[in-house]
This record gives sequence, C-alpha cells and structure tokens, in this order.
Amino acid sequence: MLKFVEKPFHIPAERGLIGKYCILPGAPERVEQIARELEAPVFIGSNREFTIWNGKLNGNLVSVCSTGIGGPSTAIAAEELADCGAEVMIRVGTCGGIDTRVKSGDMVVASGAVRQDGTSHEYAPPEFPAIPDARVLFALANAAGRSGVPSHIGVVQSKDSFYGQHSPERMPVASRLAEQWEAWKRLGVLASEMEAAALFTVGAARGIATGAIFHVIWNQERVRAGLDTVENKSYDTSAAIRVAVDAIRELAKG
Repeated sequence: MLKFVEKPFHIPAERGLIGKYCILPGAPERVEQIARELEAPVFIGSNREFTIWNGKLNGNLVSVCSTGIGGPSTAIAAEELADCGAEVMIRVGTCGGIDTRVKSGDMVVASGAVRQDGTSHEYAPPEFPAIPDARVLFALANAAGRSGVPSHIGVVQSKDSFYGQHSPERMPVASRLAEQWEAWKRLGVLASEMEAAALFTVGAARGIATGAIFHVIWNQERVRAGLDTVENKSYDTSAAIRVAVDAIRELAKG
C-alpha cells in the first residue's frame, strides 16, 4: 500500500478539505458554476488544470474539482482526491453523439465506456470492463429521468485524441480509426468523450464509487444522415450539472 501523502502533488487540497462526494468537470471555469448549485460555496484553490470549490448538500461536504481534458489528468485528480478522503466521484462533461437517436441538447448517462484510451491500460488489462458503480449509475439515471431533459443510458467511447475523432481522414492510421468508429456505431455506442474509461477504471482500482453524465453538444452522425445541421450545437451544461447534484442528494440519503 502506498504511504499517504499529506499534500498531493497536483490538486490544491489535502485531507480534511475534500468531501466524501466529488463532482468532476473538465473545465476549471465550470467549477464555480457547479459549486453555486450547493450551499455555502467556497473557493479552495487552483493549480494547473485543477481548480477546487467546496459546498454543502444536506449537511454533506461536496467538493468540485476540475480535471482538464483526457484520461491522464482525470486519473491524477481521482487518485489524489481519493488520497484526501473522497469516496464518490461523478464526472460531468460534454460529449458528441454517435447513435443517431442521441440529439444535441440531450444527456447521456454512461453505463460503461469503450477503453480506447491509454490511461486505463496502466491500471487494468484490456479484458477488464470500464463500468461505473451501480448505485451511482442508478442515482444518475433516476435524476436524469426527473430532469425532464431527454436522456439516454448506455455505453460511451473514451478516446485520447480529439482530432483522431474529428479529423480521422488525415491521420496515418485513418483506416483503423474508421473501422473502429464503424464498430462502435454497429454496437450501439451512444456517444464519444475522453474521460469516463479512465475514471471508471481508476475507481475500480482504488475502491471509489464512480459515475458519469454528459451533455450532448452535437451528433456528427445525425449530420451525415441529413437529420441535423452542423450549426445545431448546444453548449449549456446546466441540466447535466443539476442531475449530478440531484444524484449526490439521493446517494447521501443512503
């Protein structure tokens, strides 16, 4: 077992400053917005891509910590938050749709993640599934259902390269990327994002209960099918934020 480090290497916090429940957006500028959904929000600190605010929810300390983009920094945040006492972590982010049923402005609750990343493979062999904690998944699904916003529950794809998805044709491995993308479509993968596989796998390795909900910006497959336009994009993540907070409220009831 690793020796506990009083002050983590990266996140601006230490044991006693981090709540049992954590919400993990990617963007630092989104942290305060999420904390304002809690009671008595307070700024804790900022270092690199990691900004932390705290708040209360029905008497429970909740921490909001940004992770930056992708699996490596998400794993750092999850590891160090766990060292500081966090036990439940919910990722709130954005995604692009894959399944044509998933529309701009919808929400996706991840029931699992395709491990097309590098970070999760430093924690578990490729046969190990990246899945959330069942209680967190159900709490997110319940909260999404109460939100009134169209939502979907299913598998997402976690990749490391943003432009490998958005400009695959100019990559030296274009044919492999296209073949994989077609496989995800045929397997019913709902959306593409960059952090869930790492978070779920780190959670399994560290004994952390994890979950993830995503706001759908747009769906390139709907555009290709003539069901949408390129301009039809949604960037308002407030509904997904409220779902994550509502899910924690449900989990805290026990």
